[in-house]
Amino acid sequence: MTQQIQKESKAPLPLEGLGEAFTTFFKIGIFTLGGGYAMIPLIEEEVVNRHKWVSKDEMLDLIAIAQSCPGVFAINIATFIGYKLQKTRGAIATTIGTALPSFLIILTIAIFFKQFEDNRVVAAMFRGIRPAVVALIAVPTFRLGQRAKLNRHTIWIPVVSALAIWLLGVSPIYIILIAGIGGYLYGKINQ
Repeated sequence: MTQQIQKESKAPLPLEGLGEAFTTFFKIGIFTLGGGYAMIPLIEEEVVNRHKWVSKDEMLDLIAIAQSCPGVFAINIATFIGYKLQKTRGAIATTIGTALPSFLIILTIAIFFKQFEDNRVVAAMFRGIRPAVVALIAVPTFRLGQRAKLNRHTIWIPVVSALAIWLLGVSPIYIILIAGIGGYLYGKINQ
């Protein structure tokens, strides 16, 4: 899959494009609430639709790779996109661009947390944000399902996986390993 992504990739960005890549991912990092999966619509809008740095199919592949790697999803996807654009320098620019807003925001909150800890207005704002974050995570999940071309023969895979994690407490690591092995075997059998 990685070789396919590298074959389809455009020429690396010119050196001044690193600033644009950094700025794009910094903006994504600032305006995303709800973690890495909530970033998917913003990343897709900027990287696929606006800048056309990757295609929709490449984006789906990069999401799958980022989910399979250890670490923070948002950092993984930013790193992979940056690497695709400008190798190591691009990966560094997009990774720092994604992580820096969270670092600065958390640092600011840590400095002032005691002053706002018991503030009713702040607590009410966070209660109001929670349902929106659920929607921000649900929408990319449904879009990924559509792009993954789920059908009546394959819909059972994410359903069983989600139920195994939620109800039985199965580690997502085992789900990823089993899905990877199953996909490999399925590909070998249907060659």
